[in-house]
Amino acid sequence: MTDELLSGDQVEAMGVDDWRSMYGAIEAWFATGDFATGLRFVDAIGAVAEEVGHHPDVRLTYEAVHVLLTSHDVGGKTRRDVDLARRISALAADLGVRATPGRVQRLELALDTWDVPAMRRFWSAVMGIDPGDIDDEVRDPTGVNPTIWFQETDEHPEPRQRFHLDLRIPPEDVEPRLGAALAAGGTLVSDAEAPRFWVVSDPQGNKVCLCTHRTRQH
Repeated sequence: MTDELLSGDQVEAMGVDDWRSMYGAIEAWFATGDFATGLRFVDAIGAVAEEVGHHPDVRLTYEAVHVLLTSHDVGGKTRRDVDLARRISALAADLGVRATPGRVQRLELALDTWDVPAMRRFWSAVMGIDPGDIDDEVRDPTGVNPTIWFQETDEHPEPRQRFHLDLRIPPEDVEPRLGAALAAGGTLVSDAEAPRFWVVSDPQGNKVCLCTHRTRQH
């Protein structure tokens, strides 16, 4: 069924090599090299999107085009997105435009809290974002602002770390990114949940999780 939600692992198995799963979407960066080529590419994407009645979010910059595909009506990625991704990759190939998967990443802020509903109400209000239907996060539907995810924890006084960063990256980028972080003075805190995520700290103990789509449902 075209409306069945797909996990990142399912999308990866479908062989859309230009694209990477990022939460409820699949995304690709295409290196166009110049603005004119980017405009032609965006025009071609728009024509195909109108043809199939399924529309991506497209961001045009001087040397690249970023494309995000999601099925808003069901709240995640579906075969409709995969089918359109294949069409867009074919358009890129026709224009001689190459995909640069290493540029795809998404930042999420994770906040430890012992009262998820209260924190969710506050952060959705202060950011001016409709909290939507997901009960443990505040997600900007435009993708401009990072998602804030609320992680349940025991009640504790300061100064224990309350915020940490979740950085979703392509699975093949974890090893080089982790190596660079360790070479820059970081410490591997835990790989117990790999390949779902690795916990790394900076030289002063502030933590970030390097996350992938592997074993996740979105």
